[in-house]
Amino acid sequence: MSFIGKLLRKTEPLTSAAGATAPLDERALAEAPDGGQEIADGLAATNPADEAQSLPLPTAEDADDTAWWEEPPAAAPVAAISPAPHTTDTEPDAGLDILPPALDPPMPAEPAPKSAELTSGEDGTRPLTAADMPMLATLRSHRGLAAGALRDVGRVRSINQDSLFSLITSLPRESSDLAMGLFIVADGMGGHHGGEVASRLAISMVAQHVLAELVVPALADGTTEALQPLIVGAIQHANRAIWDHAQSIGSDMGTTCTVALLMGRALYIGHVGDSRAYIATPTGLKLITSDHSTVGRLIQLGQLEPSEAREHPLRSQLYRTIGQQPEVAVDFIYQPIGDATHLLLGSDGLWGMLGDDVLLDVLEHTIWPQDACHELIARANLAGGDDNITAIVVTLPTQP
Repeated sequence: MSFIGKLLRKTEPLTSAAGATAPLDERALAEAPDGGQEIADGLAATNPADEAQSLPLPTAEDADDTAWWEEPPAAAPVAAISPAPHTTDTEPDAGLDILPPALDPPMPAEPAPKSAELTSGEDGTRPLTAADMPMLATLRSHRGLAAGALRDVGRVRSINQDSLFSLITSLPRESSDLAMGLFIVADGMGGHHGGEVASRLAISMVAQHVLAELVVPALADGTTEALQPLIVGAIQHANRAIWDHAQSIGSDMGTTCTVALLMGRALYIGHVGDSRAYIATPTGLKLITSDHSTVGRLIQLGQLEPSEAREHPLRSQLYRTIGQQPEVAVDFIYQPIGDATHLLLGSDGLWGMLGDDVLLDVLEHTIWPQDACHELIARANLAGGDDNITAIVVTLPTQP
């Protein structure tokens, strides 16, 4: 563009010989009938140096208007911003979050220090290890520690003589807390207002003993006794309480009692009677208790097949129960969890109605343990519901 064109484009005032100034633009030249060409010719004959001296000095308001002969200043570096979609609106879109440009270019991220490079800060914080660093989990557990419990009167009995107890908690430790679960099933016997009293007493005595001798000392940072004598002692304590109560009222009440104490990744089981404890593994359902019944004894001796036990006429005849003798022998089983997925406790009203394949199928296709309990009891009732039905289902966490 010519010198004159730039002056006309910028529409800056020119000083006349008489000192008067007037704005000069292309429209004014076009509207001038005769003098437009003379003015243009006069400007063309003017010395550019003289014109530059006659131009007015820029004011503060014109500071941002860079003169045509000056080089534009180099733009300051700004952070790259993703281009926004074109819009004709004069106001910014309220739905777009526009970040302000960064003052300084982003610095490259430094690699996380190894555990040996981490030192405690000036504020006295402990040094971190590699295990403390937050990491995104690529796989998340599909099964955690949870429990469901349910009992039902069945379709034949008028009262429910079964009792249960289910508790999940954690015990404090110096390094990390320890998961703990206490699960109890008791199936009472002894006539009207006898069996239900015996089963409730068994649940109450065992739970109180374990909580007093294990949980309370652990909360107070005290040492605890070995778990085998703890479980066996709790059941014997319940046996004595039921025996004394039965003698005082002249009753022959009694009950079964199966206790499962979960500590970390191991089960400690105490057992008397024919209530059962199972674990479900990838290879099938495993029975981890033995029935203290005539049929159970015949199975142990190899004189009866387990499939024949449900139809045997002596299937309900027990030779060892809680509360019918002043002393009782207690079975104790230590069972590591390993790859087990579920723990199932049930009275004979459950396992006597359903085969192992049905029990395993319900455990495997049901996510929530409480739903599994509902389905197990519903299936037992559909199969006849000849006795009270009790089920405790515990989902065991996957191995870390």
